[in-house]
Amino acid sequence: MKRLRFTARACALLAIVAFCNGAHAQLLNGRITSAEEGPMEGVLVSAKKSGSNITITVVSDRDGRFSFPATKTSPGRYALSIRATGYLLDGPASAEVTAQKNAPLDLKLRRTQDISTQLTNTEWFLSMPGSAEQKRPLIECMSCHTFERIVRSKYNPQEFFGVLNRMANYANNTTMARIQPRVAERKPNEELARKLAEYLATVNLSKSATWQYELKTLPRPSGRATRVVITEYDLPRKSIAPHDVRTDAQGNVWYSNFVENFLGRLEPKSGAHSEFAYPLQKPGFPTGSLALEADRDGNYWLAAMFQTGLVKFNTRTRKFQSFPLPAEMNANTAQQSMVMPGGAHIDGKVWTNEVSKQAILRLDVASGKYEFIDPFRDMPKGVNHSPYGMIADRENNLYFMDFGDENIGRVDAKTFQSTIYPTPTRRSRPRRTMMDAQGRVWFAEFAANKVGMFDPQKEVIREWDVPTAHTYPYDVYLDKNGELWSGSMSSDRILRMDTETGKAVEYLLPRQTNVRRVFVDNTTRPVTFWVGSNHGASIIKLEPID
Repeated sequence: MKRLRFTARACALLAIVAFCNGAHAQLLNGRITSAEEGPMEGVLVSAKKSGSNITITVVSDRDGRFSFPATKTSPGRYALSIRATGYLLDGPASAEVTAQKNAPLDLKLRRTQDISTQLTNTEWFLSMPGSAEQKRPLIECMSCHTFERIVRSKYNPQEFFGVLNRMANYANNTTMARIQPRVAERKPNEELARKLAEYLATVNLSKSATWQYELKTLPRPSGRATRVVITEYDLPRKSIAPHDVRTDAQGNVWYSNFVENFLGRLEPKSGAHSEFAYPLQKPGFPTGSLALEADRDGNYWLAAMFQTGLVKFNTRTRKFQSFPLPAEMNANTAQQSMVMPGGAHIDGKVWTNEVSKQAILRLDVASGKYEFIDPFRDMPKGVNHSPYGMIADRENNLYFMDFGDENIGRVDAKTFQSTIYPTPTRRSRPRRTMMDAQGRVWFAEFAANKVGMFDPQKEVIREWDVPTAHTYPYDVYLDKNGELWSGSMSSDRILRMDTETGKAVEYLLPRQTNVRRVFVDNTTRPVTFWVGSNHGASIIKLEPID
């Protein structure tokens, strides 16, 4: 943000209070107002200390007041920024935290002339005209970029058709900071691609200088959604794309890098960052990993995507062990996106998938050999399936999500017999999953805009609608209090839902955040939510105040 010149009065407003109780605690607080609304609730206020990679964010209450926790703002100069759709900061851009003064900040906001740069993917979904079926293919686009790129383009239908064919040949582990072509060429369905191209040309700027539809926005946070502290840790390179995030027993945060062959680690107290490189298996193929899972011994397993096979990281020795595919399985299209080592201590077997074959693989850790399972062999042909999110029970039986269709699958660890359970909502495309202490399987229904639970004992599935349309949840996590957490690539909001009452709160994040795997640390009180910003090269910690 551009540095502002301050008058003497403005400088006085930048002073920070110190509690003179011997501890010299610092507190950054103030009030947010605008000419249009007066005191403004639900404005996100962010403060980043000079020279630090850590940004702290709080949210203003119904009186427009905000306050940073004293433990999170040590003395120094802080750059300030806000998030409030339709508004910009009009006043101080920085603050000096000292231990001598007590003067709350008076932040003024002004209306922006162009809200289009502030819209989330969800808000573009809400704004764009068209049917649900016309918009449905767009849920794939936000994996790599925002919808703003689409609606600002000036392509006609024929030009868009060429763009769609080109993009179909980028690897799914692609970001705008690191575009990775596939080695094996793909050809999309021409009829479907032309229909999508024709639709996209009706919502972009190919025929007019401005959009011929109203730009719709979601309301700002209010009430309980303002009672939160968000900490964002910037990673050292813009190309880092954290996908799955987990904490260990020492409080460190580990993540898989979606586009580079590194396992990353963050120390939240200091913001220190380290990386551990694992070797290429297939030079010239896209790099990076998606799924990150821990085994019972605290070692981390990665699914190596287009590099194929699985990788194990021993956290004690800091060494990797690779488990490559055999030559007969290792085609140019081969891809392992998932890994589940949760039951490896039971039978020495680790589960993964083979995306190009719509199949399950099981690794024998001792021998390094893979077994092939087709869980859909007895189902009608011609339907696209995709074994995706995985979890194993106490006997190492596998439960998986059928991301290509609408099913929850189970593979018996001893017989390989597969059982398929369709979700109540058709074409739901369940994505990532977790298992609670009762053995229930919780999952996100990506295309259905729902979250769900499968009870294997009763063989029943229950679904909950998420509160905001066009959220498309990616993953879920049930915490120790029975509350379900989720996030998405579209809304920049984190969902917290009481599964007994269905009541929910959504916390808005400080900036555009492409959310993938979510994780809840149950050792804190209240619980702490963690996620990676897949396109923003950062790790985010969300701490609810209640």
